[in-house]
Amino acid sequence: KAYCIRDVDAEREIRQKMHNYPIPDSEMELYRLDQEINDRGIMVDQRLAAQAVRCDAEFKARATTQAQQLTGLSNPNSLAQVKGWLAERGVEVDSLDKKAIKGLLPQATGEVRQMLELRLLLGKTSVKKYEAIQRSVCSDGRVHGLLQFYGANRTGRWAGRLVQVQNLPQNHIPDLALARSLVKRGEFDQVEMLYDSTPGVLSELIRTAFVPKPGCRFIVADFAAIEARVLAWFSGEQWRLDTFQQGGDIYCASASKMFHVLVEKHGQNAHLRQKGKIAELALGYGGSVGALTSMGALDMGLAEEELQPLVDQWRGANPHLVKFWWDVDAAAVKAFRAKTEVRLGSLCFSCRSGMLFITLPSGRRLSYVKPRMLPNRFGRESLTYEGVGENKKWSRIETYGPKLTENVVQGTARDLLALAMLRLRNAGFEIVMHIHDEAVVEVPDGVSSVDEICRIMSEAPAWAAGLPLRADGYECEFYRKD
Repeated sequence: KAYCIRDVDAEREIRQKMHNYPIPDSEMELYRLDQEINDRGIMVDQRLAAQAVRCDAEFKARATTQAQQLTGLSNPNSLAQVKGWLAERGVEVDSLDKKAIKGLLPQATGEVRQMLELRLLLGKTSVKKYEAIQRSVCSDGRVHGLLQFYGANRTGRWAGRLVQVQNLPQNHIPDLALARSLVKRGEFDQVEMLYDSTPGVLSELIRTAFVPKPGCRFIVADFAAIEARVLAWFSGEQWRLDTFQQGGDIYCASASKMFHVLVEKHGQNAHLRQKGKIAELALGYGGSVGALTSMGALDMGLAEEELQPLVDQWRGANPHLVKFWWDVDAAAVKAFRAKTEVRLGSLCFSCRSGMLFITLPSGRRLSYVKPRMLPNRFGRESLTYEGVGENKKWSRIETYGPKLTENVVQGTARDLLALAMLRLRNAGFEIVMHIHDEAVVEVPDGVSSVDEICRIMSEAPAWAAGLPLRADGYECEFYRKD
């Protein structure tokens, strides 16, 4: 009781501290929409989830037995035992994670190769999501509360909870429905016979555990390349805006600008599209060689000596975008130092009551608590603020122009999705889930169309005039990636 009393005291103090920052009516409306979506929930195929867990258990039991027979180890799941076994065969390893094993496989032969392949299969956590579904499903056969409103405190985006739908594995199996039916019917031997990896199949089927209620289907619609579009719009990089307005392929267009030749997806200089793609994915927010490497550039066949020139070529092709990073940096620093309001296009930077604010075009503000200028690891002063860091603890966080740009772009993308979902709700559609820039709508059979929902989502609000917004969609009998 004493603890609860103190808890109420603390909440009153927080309320008092925040009284100068009332929640806008627009955000309260979005919060109510969020509660409607979470209360509605989404139906799950409980039989598929149960059979997937059973299939995984049977597969791992067989694989463990096979590994024991191959190595003679009592526990082939033990890292220490496997490392010792490999060392006896001349293979010294510091790690046995997925990346390390894939690096060892090309040189491995015989029983060492067999064991490494078994480790990859045994290490796949393909059923954690199914188990989370089983824990979370309610008596109505639906999972509720999958999304947390304003879960990402920097941008205001939603965060995943319970099953964590924000990072579901993609599906690439061409005959997804067949694989799904085999697992659901318990025909595990056929799964093993028809597919290279049983854990891989189970991983790709996780999305399909979410199903519409009887008499309905899903229509899934998402914004096409939303962050790239918003970034081009903010920075005024005209060739990018032209590409989107003309329905072009941004990866081909980027490669064309970078290498000064025509690049077509399945035509001229098609081999350069991959370089354009990796540059687009890794470099939009100030990334350099490290970002390309983290994005898997070396695994995609790029040589290490190609990476820095790729960074230089991409930045050279996007001068307005690069300038926008540092304009954002300068505006934020000026607002903090001078305690004044600084405008940068449709953005507004201000400092008040120990908080740095960035007001987005929508009118929503991103907030940075207790900003200070401190020396960074390069010996230069940079902007810092207090917040929840990578260690999940409250700490001082360093930021700079490209990172603030990322916050601004992702925050704006969040506002666009939120408004699109409001329009869908007001048009009578029932949203059961949304992930990043995608909405999943449960629609009665024979009612409404993909085009109708995409048209509603593609309407740019008045504050986003000139933004080339586009939504693509498809319908499905269970949730999947098109």
